[in-house]
Amino acid sequence: MDFYADFIIAPTRYLFFTGKGGVGKTSLACASAVTLAQRGLRVLLVSTDPASNLDDVFGIRLTSTPAAVPGAPGLEAINIDPEAAARAYRDRVVGPYRGVLPADAISHMEEQLSGSCTVEIAAFDEFTGLLTSDEITARYDHIIFDTAPTGHTLRLLALPAAWSGFLQSSTQGTSCLGPLSGLNSQKHRYEATVKALGDAAQTTFILVARAEPAALREADRAAGELAALGLRNQRLVINAVFVPAVADDPVAKAMAARNQDALAHMPPGLLSMPRTIIPLKPSNFVGLNALARLLLDDPTPAIPADALDGETADTRPRTAAPMLPPMPSLADLIDQLEAPGHGAILTMGKGGVGKTTIAAAIAVELARRGHEVHLTTTDPAAHIAAAVGGGTLPNLTVDRIDPQAETAIYRDSVLAASSKDLDAAGLALLEEDLRSPCTEEVAVFRAFARVLNEARRRFVVIDTAPTGHTLLLLDATGSYHREMVRQTAGRTGITAVSTPLMKLQDPVHTKVIIVTLAENTPVLEAARLQDDLRRANIEPYAWVISSSLAATGTTDPLLLARARAEVPMINNVRRQRTSRTFIVPWQAEPPVGPESLRRLIGQPAAMPAIAVIAS
Repeated sequence: MDFYADFIIAPTRYLFFTGKGGVGKTSLACASAVTLAQRGLRVLLVSTDPASNLDDVFGIRLTSTPAAVPGAPGLEAINIDPEAAARAYRDRVVGPYRGVLPADAISHMEEQLSGSCTVEIAAFDEFTGLLTSDEITARYDHIIFDTAPTGHTLRLLALPAAWSGFLQSSTQGTSCLGPLSGLNSQKHRYEATVKALGDAAQTTFILVARAEPAALREADRAAGELAALGLRNQRLVINAVFVPAVADDPVAKAMAARNQDALAHMPPGLLSMPRTIIPLKPSNFVGLNALARLLLDDPTPAIPADALDGETADTRPRTAAPMLPPMPSLADLIDQLEAPGHGAILTMGKGGVGKTTIAAAIAVELARRGHEVHLTTTDPAAHIAAAVGGGTLPNLTVDRIDPQAETAIYRDSVLAASSKDLDAAGLALLEEDLRSPCTEEVAVFRAFARVLNEARRRFVVIDTAPTGHTLLLLDATGSYHREMVRQTAGRTGITAVSTPLMKLQDPVHTKVIIVTLAENTPVLEAARLQDDLRRANIEPYAWVISSSLAATGTTDPLLLARARAEVPMINNVRRQRTSRTFIVPWQAEPPVGPESLRRLIGQPAAMPAIAVIAS
């Protein structure tokens, strides 16, 4: 049996799949796990993504305890659930003091442990345990990690060294008592983790990309940063490369040309790396049977019946266009967003669904209409400047919330403010405390709150990080809100308190735009995001369906199969998720730069003819 994926022929014990959001990390990690299990090996598949999709792929409910995957003997899977890990971590830290310390002291400890810094530490603690546990070593032949999008994976992989170094150099103690209080006893685990990650005989980092400039740039950036951490055991997988089946379909020709151009101009740093090319398939891979085929060298995959919108190939010709309901364009959404004259606009969703492009298009168009606009991002991958095309535009400011820069600013401001109140020993202790990785969380949150506050006088468009990490930022926002309310409760002279969470909850101040692809996993994740936002009393304003093949009129058999599979997803969003749905067709020209972004905005008349389906 032949495989596209030569990395699965003789794999190392640990496989890490990482890359830009939406490139297919989860599908490839799952397919690798299924393939190895089918060989009779014992495999553990682990998701470190706060917005894990393993449940959707396998159709089962996973927790932080290994569970057998039905129909795949030898394969078990877990989600490192950050919130569950944080609860367990809090119980381990606080538990010994219950009944010993006063209730108000216990309450204060729990408050210290309520922030997203604790969530990060707890997830990191679970991660290191999997790499160093004797029980895990004896139980499994291979452990495969399906990781969060690149920026956050690099953060996770840097943490063992960061925490190990911080604990080693922290000789005077630290004021970050809550989150850090459970770490010192685990120092040996972090050192063992650093060793295992850097051992090429044990670990392989598989950088997943698509034949797209942004995804390849992200893979190149990740390769460099992993190497800087001492992790040079890397391979490149370029997923979903398209070869057209018909010569006269402009969509197929444009897609193939874009793929080939991206490959021809691949970053030099990737050229010498071992490389695997995996072709685009006619459907997404959910379920064991489909996953088992993903890595097979099958040059003519069949068009699956489930890609025909419930019909068979006999009842609908393979060249028949999918039917879409009439839907407004991105231009119609911008008309609505423009009406108040100012406000915060946040794009949210799964990695790789087009959040950055949609945010850039909204910002560029609002600026073109004469409004002052600040476009920024909380995503460590930070492709927002590239989406705008570089250069300067009237009325538009483009930047990013840089974690390192914001941490340095915050550290300097705290030291400056404390210099007159602390002696030399106190300042030394404070400076040591500020070297903790926890400091970055506080600094990024402060920057986010500052930007959000600008929306009182102009438009602020914020391209957020992929779903799970956006929720962690919102968790920090909620923790700050609760602390502010607690501190001001009953105090005289304070008539009102305004927090970032209250601004996010105000539909006049903030409008959240959920961006998705018309595919099962992105829609499910977007729906979960909407539920989480609503629990925080944040009501999303609208959904945008990005890069729709169903809205292009393609006739290529493979692309048409994917287009037909979009229709039930689009109808699901319209009928069950939101009263405002906007659609953006897949673009023949990459939507980079002001002119391309304006074409992306489009008008309903520019879309192909559509047939109406009654709601």
